[in-house]
Amino acid sequence: MAPRSPRPDKVIALLRAGNPAGAIAQIKVAPGVRELKALEKALAAAQLAGKWRDVDVAITESLQALSAPRLHRSP
Repeated sequence: MAPRSPRPDKVIALLRAGNPAGAIAQIKVAPGVRELKALEKALAAAQLAGKWRDVDVAITESLQALSAPRLHRSP
């Protein structure tokens, strides 16, 4: 089993600190779908889902971009 990514915790810390622009920047450079799904779950667990509309849009757009078969980031 792969180790847990620290990225969701970092993004949530940015949001709680009042820096949604920094959180969106971190979301856009997410290495994969797994990290974004973990972020969605972490936001829901922290009851922060839906609080920042721009953050939700960034997550959705990044998930769509990374899920497309011909659009992926090389390692």
